[in-house]
Amino acid sequence: MDTVRNYVDGAWTEPTGTDSESVVNPATKEPLAELTYSSPDDLDRAVEVGNEAFEEWRETPVEERIQPLFRFKQLLEDHQEELAETLVSEHGKTKGEAMGELRRGIENVEVACGIPTMMQGGHVSNAAPNIDETGVRTPLGTFVAVTPFNFPGMIPLWFLPYAVATGNSFVLKPSERDPLVAERMFELLDEAGFPDGVVNLVHGGADAVNELITHEGVAGVSFVGSTPVAKHVYETAAAAGKRVQAQGGAKNHVLVSDSADVDFAAEKTLSSACACAGERCLANDVVLVHESVYDEFSQRLVELADEMTVGYGLDDVDMGALITPEHEQRVRAFVEDAMEGGADLLRDGRDVTVEGYPDGNFLGPTIFGDVGEEMAISREEVFGPIVALDSYDSFDDAIARLNRSEFGNAASLFTGSGAEARTFRHDAEAGNLAVNAGTAAPMAFFHFGGRKASFFGDLHAQADDVVRFYTDETVYIERWPDQ
Repeated sequence: MDTVRNYVDGAWTEPTGTDSESVVNPATKEPLAELTYSSPDDLDRAVEVGNEAFEEWRETPVEERIQPLFRFKQLLEDHQEELAETLVSEHGKTKGEAMGELRRGIENVEVACGIPTMMQGGHVSNAAPNIDETGVRTPLGTFVAVTPFNFPGMIPLWFLPYAVATGNSFVLKPSERDPLVAERMFELLDEAGFPDGVVNLVHGGADAVNELITHEGVAGVSFVGSTPVAKHVYETAAAAGKRVQAQGGAKNHVLVSDSADVDFAAEKTLSSACACAGERCLANDVVLVHESVYDEFSQRLVELADEMTVGYGLDDVDMGALITPEHEQRVRAFVEDAMEGGADLLRDGRDVTVEGYPDGNFLGPTIFGDVGEEMAISREEVFGPIVALDSYDSFDDAIARLNRSEFGNAASLFTGSGAEARTFRHDAEAGNLAVNAGTAAPMAFFHFGGRKASFFGDLHAQADDVVRFYTDETVYIERWPDQ
């Protein structure tokens, strides 16, 4: 098997830690690579060279800083299909989903190439008598990103392009579950021509995360993962004096109005809940349907789920495997709990079989009706292809139930009513909202929102928010009195 490598100071190195694990294809159970964790010395070295490179990189003219990003974007375009196939093999999602994920990542690289404009501060002539004032954005040092398994090709690109374009150095610690896409992207970064030490890649588990987020040489931390870990990262890194943006879990709701196009709403709801086998923070898996269309909607949702094919993501299928056997069992436990709690099992996806891959981590779309607000599948992040339906008779009550969730990542509304859409826009307590769209996924030139237990920090990923996160603004006041 291949050995997963670190990339530090412009060179590929073998991690020197004592712990290791195999990277395994979740559909075929084929071992893909052996990953050895980084030692504290490995991590310290990555931060050290990042800070050394920062001193020259920060002084590099911004137009020169973005040239490697332009080359990197083209390399990602040229190798998108190859990267997608690697992503499928180590993660389990379908090739179409992998291609879409990488496209979203490439869009962030493209937006970051506009840093000469995005970094500009404000200027006011004669802010006071004979005084001009200017905001000047400056980079801060070496930043760390800790990214999750569910989007290994996209989420690192929420951060890396903006960090380096603004003049910082960068250390990525990707998930140990699927590190091969990150490794291949760093081969392309190396080819793109960044100076040694500006971009660095290390591997490891929880110990590596704690080492990096408290390292005295780290200026700030970007994190995406579950809410308990996000909260830990936020509190720990902030206590160590770091800037922190930590995106946590989600429990996203769909509202289906009596004026909605039911077929369209059912199609987009199922796609949202089951894309990437439900392993994404934008999955809308709690669906509140007006009582007058509840039976029609639930029947159509089951019909569409019956048409979905489950299998190996490189085959022609609609849904792939879950990341690990342990995670598959965790999702199955939610199904059993909901059944014991009295939810109405409308479609059972537990008995799915995939010809040729008997050991894969497969679970089909599973749909429950009459799911009470107190049930675990209505309150907790499942991260699997489970849809929880319930009815409502008052639109205000549906909004209130959505808002009682401890999470605030995303929500969608299907309606033909402009008044309902306006109420939803103003009253729904989530950072990413969509009307007549199944997934509230912002484009790269908007920040990726999140509220309540879905986000810890002040400045989000992508776009202007992350530019402000990676820079500090000095106010320069200038006066030249008459002599």
